[in-house]
This record gives sequence, C-alpha cells and structure tokens, in this order.
Amino acid sequence: MNPGQPEANCVAVRDGKILSVGTLDEVSLWGEVEVNTIFQDKILMPGLVEGHSHLMEGAMWDAVYVGYYDRRGPDGKCWKGLTTLDQVIQRLTEAEKQMTDPSAELLGWGFDPIFFGTARLSAQQLDTVSASRPMAILHASVHLMNVNSAMLALAGIDEDTDIDGIHKNADGQPSGELQEFAAMFPVYRIIGKQLAISSSEKESAIWNFGKIAQLAGVTTATDLLNDLSAAGAENLRKITPDVNYPIRIVPAYGPQRSAENGLERLQAAIATNSEKLHYGPVKVIVDGSIQGFTARVKWPGYFDGKENGLWIIPPSQFVALFTPFHLNGLQLHIHTNGDEAVELVLNAFEEILARHPRDDHRHTLQHCQMADAAQLRRIAALGLCINFFSNHIYYWGDAHYTQTMGPDRANRMNAAGSALRLGIPIAFHSDAPITQLSPLFTAWCAVQRKTASGRVLGENERISVGAALHAITLGAAYTLKMDHLVGSIEVGKFADFAVLEQDPIQIDPDQLKNIPVWGTVLGGKVFESPK
Repeated sequence: MNPGQPEANCVAVRDGKILSVGTLDEVSLWGEVEVNTIFQDKILMPGLVEGHSHLMEGAMWDAVYVGYYDRRGPDGKCWKGLTTLDQVIQRLTEAEKQMTDPSAELLGWGFDPIFFGTARLSAQQLDTVSASRPMAILHASVHLMNVNSAMLALAGIDEDTDIDGIHKNADGQPSGELQEFAAMFPVYRIIGKQLAISSSEKESAIWNFGKIAQLAGVTTATDLLNDLSAAGAENLRKITPDVNYPIRIVPAYGPQRSAENGLERLQAAIATNSEKLHYGPVKVIVDGSIQGFTARVKWPGYFDGKENGLWIIPPSQFVALFTPFHLNGLQLHIHTNGDEAVELVLNAFEEILARHPRDDHRHTLQHCQMADAAQLRRIAALGLCINFFSNHIYYWGDAHYTQTMGPDRANRMNAAGSALRLGIPIAFHSDAPITQLSPLFTAWCAVQRKTASGRVLGENERISVGAALHAITLGAAYTLKMDHLVGSIEVGKFADFAVLEQDPIQIDPDQLKNIPVWGTVLGGKVFESPK
C-alpha cells in the first residue's frame, strides 16, 4: 500500500515499528539481523483497518444469534443462518429451555424481517417461546427491536404510550416492534448494558471483539460509538496494553450517549492515548437504517410506499451540535444512511466551514449509502471523506432493489466508483455487529457489487482490487487521521501486518472474499489464527 514501494520481500522490525523494507541485503545494512522465515510462503499486507465497527460485536455472543446469514463467533464457530421465521422461533425455544434462572431475560440479535417478505415477528409469536420470560430480539441494523408481551408489560409500554417508533396494530395495541432508540429505551432500562451498542464496560466484550477482528486480519478497529464511561475507559486502559490483546482500538465518542461535559471528557481521554488505544473521533447518528425503513430519504421516498424514516437528531440542531467539536480540532463521523440525511448534513457542514474554515478536517460521512451525483460533488468540494457500507450490496442489495429503493437508486448505492473519480477519500466498513467483520469480504463487495442472488448493482460503480485494498488499509487509516501510524508497510509505522495465504492482487477478483487469513502481526508480535 506504499505507491513508492508496492512490493518487497523483507521487512525489518525494531521496537514494534517498521525499521526497513526491501531486500534482505538492504534491510541488513542496519546491522546484525535475526532472519525469521515463518512467512516465506505467505503474503504480508498492512494490518487491515476497520473504520466503522463496534465493541458490541464482542458483547453480542452472550445473546442468541438469530440472523439470516451464517455468522462466525469469537471462537471461530460458524452459526448457521435462519431463513424462516419458524427457524427463528425454534432456536429461541431451544435457548429458552436451557435457561435455569426463571427471572432472566432471553435476548437475541441479528434478526431482520426484510428477508421474510411481508411477515413480521409479533409479540404474540414470541409469546409462544415464553409468555412469562421477558424477551428482546435486536434487529441486525440495531435500529429496531422486537419484544414479547412480558417485556412490553415490564417496560410499561401499552396502547397509551406516546413515543415515536412504537409500532401499533390496527387496534392500537403495541405489536412488539420498537423502532429506533427512543422507542427501545424503556426496554434498555430493563436489560441494562445487554445488547447495548456501547460495550466497553464488559471486559469479555473487549476480548471477544479482539478475537473476531484478528481472525479477519484486522489490527486496528474502531468502537464507533463510545460513551466515555469511567468503567469502560478503565477496561480499555487495562486490556489494550496486554501483550496478548491482538488489535489497536479507536473509540469514537458519541455525544448522544452521554452529553454532559462531553468535549472536556473527550479531551481528557485523548490525553491518555497509548499505542494501542487512540481516542479522538466523534460519532453522531442523524437517521436510521434503510432496510429498517427508518433512514431519511428524499423524493420519491421508499419504493414500497412506506412513510419516511426518523430523525435521531432534529436537523435544526446539527450546526449547534457539530460546531464545538469542529472548533476544537476534532474529527466528526456522521451516520447518514438516506440521501435526505446526507443533504441536510452537507448543509450544516457548509455553514460551519463558511464560518470557521479549517484545513484537513477530514470530517467523514459514515455509510453515506444513498448520496447522489450532486451530493458527491458537494462532498468533494467540502473536503469530506466517505466510509461506505459496501456490505449492504451483498446482504440487502436484493431487498433494496425490490423493496426499499427500487432499481435506479439501488444501482447507485455506495457509489465508490463515482467518489473515486471525484477524488473523495474513501474507506469501506462492516459496521460489525450489523454485518460480519471481514474487510476482505467488504472489499470484494465493492469490487464485484454482487447481491446475495448474484445480481450486479451498478456495474459502473465497481472499483479495482487495488483501490478496494487501499480503502481497507491506508484509506480507512486516513479517515481516522491515523495514516501516519498504520495502513501501509512503511518505515516508522507500527509493524502491523495481515498474513494471507494468497496474493489478493494475483487471484481472480471474484475470489477476494475467500482468501484464507493465516493470522496477523501486531507491533512485531505474531498472532496465528486458530485453525
């Protein structure tokens, strides 16, 4: 990923950093070397950089996986996807039978009704698993949740509850589907930190997340919505320096999670940064998810006629919320799924940058899935970056084509080709736990743009393998303002490598997602993945 030196066959490491790159004779000029040939039949890339993920991926495995697609856990076990509602109910029933505490909640995650046509998971269906045990099933998007009648009663949600996002049946009774954070909040008061997007307060979640990332060849990963809690910060400061912890963590402060004295607390956290813990980014969520029909979209709206989505923050508050962080030299990462969300966030950034110009701000639009050509030109003019959610093309592309966006807009989703032609710095991400943390798969999605059924969405938005690999290494590092530390195999950077069994440049591009990851190297320490 260094254009000045695209390939080499030796890398010298000292004190956890890259000392020299070249031939054995060249790197030996530094003096006596210990030659390690463990990787002589492997391919080394820069350690992969996951620019949008959540420690929540590590916490989810305490709950029951009920997703549509197969999923690999922190122990390497593959959980089979569930392709019918009956299979979902069956797995939950099996899990409930194994529970010994009658008062404990049964929690699940990964569910997505969009794959089941018009069918929805109702409170009454969940009641067939248990009518007495409170249950909560978090959707794959983490923007929606289904609960049973016992949980509705425990959370105090009934026909008189007046909160946006509580879906009700024709008779006015809650159906059990809760849309977005305000509607889910009464349930989170019951289940506490379980299924919470900010999971640094659980040591096991931090360790599980590291294992999952390492299995995928990742050496630097974000926790892109962290509440800066004292307990969470202490856990991160304790665990990340451990020589056996395999990745560097980049927490992004989420003011929506914990607003009080947020700027001051973030600056204090930055002062504690270490080689493996790097505070700095700020994350703001302004709309919901496309497949959950809660993203904010422009005319002509959702393809199936559903009402427009929800604002997580009123647009009138964007400028006031963003400005203090901008003025203090911090970098904003803004969740914008729908094109209306993109439009109004761009309006806010235009106003802020006109009042307070700032070079190299690298504010980044996260997801930015529905941006059109005019919006991309504005993004380029404002000097913004984009971290595209290219996995959506595979996992939900068919649903976007037929249900949410329709053919025209589905074909322009995650328009990486257009962005690169405009010179916009880009990255790609998994948003784990929303999708499997696997940057090589994510890169494949951007190169091939194939849906799960094999349909190609927007052939002209395909990009080269080289560009895709850049986006999951140096490109992602650039969006985190860490490109001076990680993202390429260059002198002075951390000795972080992904160890691959095949050369991603030489193989058939369609096989990019299938390259086996032998393991990783972090600061010169080898981590072999369990086989």
